[in-house]
Amino acid sequence: MPDQPHSTELPDASGILAPDDSTARRFPAKGEPLIHQVNWVGLKTLYMKEVRRFFKVQTQTIWAPAITTMLFLVIFTVALGRGDRQVLGVNFATFVAPGLIVMGMMQNAFANSSFSFLAGKVQGTIVDYLMPPLTEAELMLAMIGAAVTRAVLVGLALTLAMLLWPGVDLSMAHPWAVVWFGLAGSTFLALLGLLSSVWAEKFDHNAAVTNFVIAPLSLLSGTFYVIDNLAPAFQAISRVNPFFYVISGFRFGFLGQSDIGDTNMAVLHSALGMGFVDAVLALVVFLVLRSGWKLKG
Repeated sequence: MPDQPHSTELPDASGILAPDDSTARRFPAKGEPLIHQVNWVGLKTLYMKEVRRFFKVQTQTIWAPAITTMLFLVIFTVALGRGDRQVLGVNFATFVAPGLIVMGMMQNAFANSSFSFLAGKVQGTIVDYLMPPLTEAELMLAMIGAAVTRAVLVGLALTLAMLLWPGVDLSMAHPWAVVWFGLAGSTFLALLGLLSSVWAEKFDHNAAVTNFVIAPLSLLSGTFYVIDNLAPAFQAISRVNPFFYVISGFRFGFLGQSDIGDTNMAVLHSALGMGFVDAVLALVVFLVLRSGWKLKG
């Protein structure tokens, strides 16, 4: 007779066959955590969900913002860039292009991170973000990462478009400043957007933040001018605007000059300052998420 497969079941005290403990799969006791450190699988899943959400409508989320920002370059170059006007030693189109790129990056980082929680609250699907086994830090990291990813894609699209515009030179003098200020500015606005989506209860609230906070700070940050041309009082106001340091620092990466200060050390101090601001804001957002304010209960 052919050999019969060996059974892994043994009779218990009542004579009923039971699985052999030595071969049966072992499960943790109730209440014992399965994920002991970082839930990388859950973090990656949420990140990919957020990226795919905006990438499915990339015409609206990536290319449309790039075209809209490109129109600023066209309008301001035609209106103010005639007569070979020089700003910081370069023509006006080259001066204004880096500021427009990073401004588009920041605005779209805010738009992406400010949508998810708010849409979940309005549509009643917020539980999809709160129920998975993710800590507040993992949840925040995935959503901020997706927002920064969208910002980088918008920045690349804008760079490609502006390279085709006559008179624009995007040669980089300090690549580290382009990368640092681009990511720091995008992270700053992504954190603000996430905080806004926690606070907002309807889309009107989020639109109010965009129209009365983000847009004015973006346009009054030295994107189209150097603040040395302003009155002293307005220069002081500009220097407490974080957008000014992001845009001027990003421009410094291309031109090797900025209106932050007379030395490169001033730009380095601004870079460290933006890193500190991002860290403080990230802590605030983490504490708000941990408290469950306007999300739970």
